[in-house]
Amino acid sequence: MDGARGAGRALAALLLAASVLSAALLAPGGSPEHGAEAAPPRADLDKKRHVELKMDQALLLIHNELHGTNLTVYWNSERCYHCSFQVLVNVSWSGKPGKASTAAVAVSTQHGSILQLNDTVEEKEVCRLEYKFGEFGNYSLLVKHVHNGVNEIACDVVVNKNPIDSNLRLTVADLVFPWFVFIMGSSIFLSMTSILQRGCSKLKLMGKIGWRSFLLICIGMFIVNPNYCLGPLSWDKVRIPGVLQRLGVTYFVVAVLELIFAKPVPESCASERSCFSLRDIIFSWPQWLFILMLEGIWLGLTFFLPVPGCPTGYLGPGGIGDLGKYPNCTGGAAGYIDRLLLGDDHIYQHPSSAVLYHTEVAYDPEGILGTINSIVMAFLGVQAGKILLYYKDQTKDILIRFTAWCCFLGLISIALTKISENEGFIPINKNLWSISYVTTLSSFAFFILLILYPIVDVKGLWTGTPFFYPGMNSILVYVGHEVFENYFPFQWKLGDNQSHKEHLTQNIVASALWVLIAYILYKKKVFWKI
Repeated sequence: MDGARGAGRALAALLLAASVLSAALLAPGGSPEHGAEAAPPRADLDKKRHVELKMDQALLLIHNELHGTNLTVYWNSERCYHCSFQVLVNVSWSGKPGKASTAAVAVSTQHGSILQLNDTVEEKEVCRLEYKFGEFGNYSLLVKHVHNGVNEIACDVVVNKNPIDSNLRLTVADLVFPWFVFIMGSSIFLSMTSILQRGCSKLKLMGKIGWRSFLLICIGMFIVNPNYCLGPLSWDKVRIPGVLQRLGVTYFVVAVLELIFAKPVPESCASERSCFSLRDIIFSWPQWLFILMLEGIWLGLTFFLPVPGCPTGYLGPGGIGDLGKYPNCTGGAAGYIDRLLLGDDHIYQHPSSAVLYHTEVAYDPEGILGTINSIVMAFLGVQAGKILLYYKDQTKDILIRFTAWCCFLGLISIALTKISENEGFIPINKNLWSISYVTTLSSFAFFILLILYPIVDVKGLWTGTPFFYPGMNSILVYVGHEVFENYFPFQWKLGDNQSHKEHLTQNIVASALWVLIAYILYKKKVFWKI
């Protein structure tokens, strides 16, 4: 048991390290989940040369030197898959031959931009170009005739002022939640086995599981939920799904499943021929059957449930995605089920898809259908826990199985995604918690266990400090962060709200404070358990 706990602590430490890094480095504007990848304003800025830039924006001056031609400039992000172009600005002819008219506009710098210039009257494309603007840079787009024997129009970008290098962002935030679900699954099996070995009855343990799940859901709905600011209860607008709610449901299903089919862990039998090499899987065939059935339900609902006004099996973001054909189909079946069963007012109102795809319907990334795949991921974590106990003190066998699971899940991801961001059968999608997202993140989780198990458990080179301390009070740290994130000393008024460095400093301080709080609580032996 000590070896299993050590490896579990190792992965937990890494997950918490990722949490701290994501909190510190994903400052506002640093991630599509929270950032400002919005289409630039549509207002005609011909008469307004000064534009106040925000974080992740650059200034673009568009010079129209075409005689007698008014231009309409359209914009799109290279990350916006199959999106219709949005009007950026109109640049009319100056009315004087040889004199250019100029429009100033702010453009996004988070991803590459696609600019298309059309003749406003004829609606004919004049030119199109792709360019990656730098933050707080100053650029000019020169549109003019080129007299080289052929009457051509040139569109050239000139750098007037170099951008600021503020590429401080990471995307580890997309890894924290699923990896926490994974390690929760490992912890379920390790702790449950230990409790049953001490003689606790299954009925009593079932009661504890139910109560813990109920508390997680209640904390998520009534303490972490931001709608408490609307007044007492405020049930008409309360968000029902959420991070802790999903953890509560996932924990309940996986823990009950393991409890019902719990079997004594076999003793080490490295030298006995009677031992099954796949006993960690074979002994769990009823659980696997249930998990495969659940995944079949997810696949069936996702790809075959008729959704009014949407193509069957739609996985897109809606809004301006898919050239604006399905504006109200955000999330496909997943979004439809949430809106149907929970109602628009009880799910997340500001999904990340609204930033890039301009969606207008509510969508909850912690919704009902995605919870099925979080259960699958937690069960894969259970599998990791079983490897640690079933092959206790057999380091080589443990590492072989971690490698096998890493490769197996990775190959499934390759097959589902075709090694493509959007063109696969089931693309990796965090908001949908698609099965490819689960297999990919689980593959990486097994890989990390493969690296950390010999470092932490076998060699004892690292104990997980300092991230071990927040792990001992993970729920308290998470709830505390959610409740007090807008209060001093975790947040304060910045001198320059558009500075990445100031946001970075603020988030590092806040993360360090929570690690310090967790350390003090650990030393005083104060642990918040539910």
